[in-house]
Amino acid sequence: MVHRVAVIGAGPSGLSCIKACLDEGMEPTCFESSDDMGGLWKFKEVSEPNRASIYRSLTINISKEMMCYSDFPIPADYPNYMHHSKILKYFRMYADHFKLLKHIRFQTSVKSVRQTPDYSRTGRWEVVTENKDGQEEKHVFDAVICCSGHYTYPNLPLKDFPGIETFEGKYLHSWDYKGPEDMYGKRVVVIGIGNSGGDIAVETSRVAEQVYMSTRRGAWVIRQVSDNGVPVDMKYTTRFIHILFQLFPINFFNWFGERKLNAMYDHTMYALKPKHRLFSQIPVINDDLPMKILSGAVIIKPNVKEIHGSTVVFDDGSTVEKVDTLVFATGYNYGFPYLPKNAMYMSGHRLGLYKHVFPPTLEHPTLAVVGFIHALGAIMPQGEMQARWVARVFKGLKKLPSNDTMVKAIEKDTKNIEKSYIVSKLTPLHVDFVSYMDDIAGEIGVRPSLLWLFFTDYPLFKRVFWGPVSAYQYRLMGPGKWEGARRAIFTQFDRMFQPLKTRKVLEEPSTARRLVKLSFTLMTGGAAIYYFHTRNPDVIPTLLSNMRPQKV
Repeated sequence: MVHRVAVIGAGPSGLSCIKACLDEGMEPTCFESSDDMGGLWKFKEVSEPNRASIYRSLTINISKEMMCYSDFPIPADYPNYMHHSKILKYFRMYADHFKLLKHIRFQTSVKSVRQTPDYSRTGRWEVVTENKDGQEEKHVFDAVICCSGHYTYPNLPLKDFPGIETFEGKYLHSWDYKGPEDMYGKRVVVIGIGNSGGDIAVETSRVAEQVYMSTRRGAWVIRQVSDNGVPVDMKYTTRFIHILFQLFPINFFNWFGERKLNAMYDHTMYALKPKHRLFSQIPVINDDLPMKILSGAVIIKPNVKEIHGSTVVFDDGSTVEKVDTLVFATGYNYGFPYLPKNAMYMSGHRLGLYKHVFPPTLEHPTLAVVGFIHALGAIMPQGEMQARWVARVFKGLKKLPSNDTMVKAIEKDTKNIEKSYIVSKLTPLHVDFVSYMDDIAGEIGVRPSLLWLFFTDYPLFKRVFWGPVSAYQYRLMGPGKWEGARRAIFTQFDRMFQPLKTRKVLEEPSTARRLVKLSFTLMTGGAAIYYFHTRNPDVIPTLLSNMRPQKV
C-alpha cells in the first residue's frame, strides 16, 4: 500500500500532484531546487542550470479559463492572457487555499532515485537529495512522481551551423534571453520560429536596427484574439468542434483552417508558409509577428547555411552582414538524469510512457511522470488530470494493464503520433488536447457523460457541448466531484468578460448571432448525416422504413 510519495518539482504539475495525493489520503513530500514554487513560471534575472527559464515580458498564450485548475478558478478580474507574475500569484493562491506549502522542501535538489534492495517485494524507492548547503540526505518512499518538465535543458546545436566559431558577435539560446536591453541598435538573427522565437523577434524588433528570423520549415501563425475578441482557445476548443474532427477528413479542416488563416495574412506572401499542413504541427501563437513582418521590422529568412565572421549565409544564397547577435530558439532536450536507465523505456526516439505517464517495464506501478506532454492546450489541466490518475493508481483504486499490454499501447501511440504530426527528437510528445483529457478522465471515472447531461441537465449540456472544454467539466461527476463545477462552467464567460469591462458601453440586443448559430448547426448536421450516409448507405433507409406505420 502506497503511503509516502516523493514529488520532484513544485511547478504547476508538482502542485497538482501534491493535492491529488492528499485527496487520496497519502503523504506527499515535494522537493524543489529553487527557493519558490512555480517551476517555469518563477522568473529569475539570471538563468540557473538545470532549471527552466523565462524572459521578463513573457505572457502566457493560453487564456485563464483554459489553464486554471479544475476546482480553483482564476480570479475574475485577472486578465485573460496573464503575465508570468500573475500566473505565479495564482499558483500561490492555489497552494495557500489547499495548504500545500507545508509539504514542499525548497532549495532541495534530487540527486538520484533508485530502487530499494527490497523493491521486488515493496516497490519502494530510495531518493537522495541535496540541500542548499551541499548536505546529502537519503529517504525511502513508497512511490515517486517526476514533475521536472521538458524546458530544462536547452538544445544548442552549434555543430549544425558551420563557421559559428568565427562569429564575431554574441550568441545565446532563448533559455538565456531575459529582455531586449542588449539589442538596442543591433542587427539580430533569431534562429527558430517557435513561440519563443516569435516572441523574441517581436520584442527585440522594437529596439534593434533590424531583426531577421530564420526558419527551416516555416510555420502557421494563429492569433490569440479570435472572432468577436474572444480568446481563440475558448472559441475553438469545444466538444462540438472535436466531434466534427472525428466525423470529417482531416484534410477538410486543413483546407478550411489554412484558408481562414490566409484570409488574415497570406502565409505565402509573408514568407511564413510551411511545408506541412495546419494540423500536422502545433502552430505558432503570435498576434504581433505578422504586423512586424508587414512593417519590415522582422524579415523572414530560410535556414542558416553557414557563418563567416559577422556575415550569415542562408540556404537560398542570400546573406546578412554585420550581424551583432544570434538568438538560438532551437528548443530543448529532455531527460531525467536522476532516474536509473533501466526505469525508462524508449519507443523510437521518444520516451515511452503508458498514456504519457507510466513506465511500462517496471515490476511495480510506483513511478510516474506528470506534465511531460505537449498539446495545443494548457499543460496545467493536463498535468492535473494525470496527477489524479496517478494518485488513484498508487492508492490501488485503479490497476494498470500488464507490462506487455502497455508496451504494445506505447508502440501504437508512437506510430499514431508519427502519422498525425510532424515530429522530431525534440518534439515527440504531441497529443490532441480533448482526446487526451477525455482518455485519462475515463481512467479515473470523471469523463462527463453528454447523454446523461442531455436528459438530466440540458442547460448544462449545452454549455459542456458548445462551450470550451475547460477543466471544470472533469469535476462534475465521479471521484473528486466538486460542487462548484456547474456554477464555474455557467460563469466562465462572465470571468472572461470582467477584466474587459473597464468602461461602461451600452449593448444593443441582436438576434443575428443566434440565427447564424442555428444555420451553422443545421448545415453541420446535414453534412454529418450526408457523410454518414455515404459510408453506410443502408442504415438510414432501414431506420426510416421501420418508422413508417405498417399496413394491415
